[in-house]
Amino acid sequence: MTEKDMTLVEHIVELRKRLTIVVVFFILALIVSFFIAQPLIQYLQYTEEARDLTLNAFKITDPLKIFMQVTMILALIITSPLIMYQFWAFISPGLLDKERRATLSYIPFSLLLFLGGIAFSYLILFPYVIGFMLSISDNMDIQETIGINEYFQFLFQITLPFGLIFQLPVVMLFLTRLGIITPMLMTKYRKYSYLGLVIIAAFITPPDIVSHMIVTLPLIILYEFSVIIAKIGYRKFLKAEQQQIIEEQQQPIE
Repeated sequence: MTEKDMTLVEHIVELRKRLTIVVVFFILALIVSFFIAQPLIQYLQYTEEARDLTLNAFKITDPLKIFMQVTMILALIITSPLIMYQFWAFISPGLLDKERRATLSYIPFSLLLFLGGIAFSYLILFPYVIGFMLSISDNMDIQETIGINEYFQFLFQITLPFGLIFQLPVVMLFLTRLGIITPMLMTKYRKYSYLGLVIIAAFITPPDIVSHMIVTLPLIILYEFSVIIAKIGYRKFLKAEQQQIIEEQQQPIE
């Protein structure tokens, strides 16, 4: 049965099935993450960036809050490939065979880009930002008392957005393969996209030009890479459309 043949009720039943699978797997991922979270938190507390910092709990619930947040984030990362697959499985009946195969292959690349974005922000940007913030305190003769909750919230604020932003090439490729956007459109509105990336970088980074450039330049490179990827995807979309037209013309008229 194709997506066009399915009724609204059948769509809802299918969606409920997909969501049930995701929820069950997410609960299992939570159980696994429960055992991973504490060693990961301890590791992050003794990395080079945090080794010389004394992290304090200003509220009795702060350690539990951090533990639950890290557990949830790990569970979401573990579940994310399944979430993307279930989303693909839900919309795949409305895609052509070639589009199904192509879009399915995006899932592992999406996960790799997400992890790559987190690695980039944690290994390159985060140490610089921490050093910049501590240098301001030293210059002003301020003794910082850092809360563990504030430290990890700052860490999440720096790293997690990059994991999402690094999805840009996959998202652009997916949308062009579906014919929703075109590389010409991305090129036409390039300057507005650059402005949006500069604003995003301003929200993520502290107010100094060096850290802003550390973030902005990779985002612009990522956008240009997305345009190149989109051109490849758009050519394949046009080819698939032409092939479908030829096949429809070759079908015998009843």
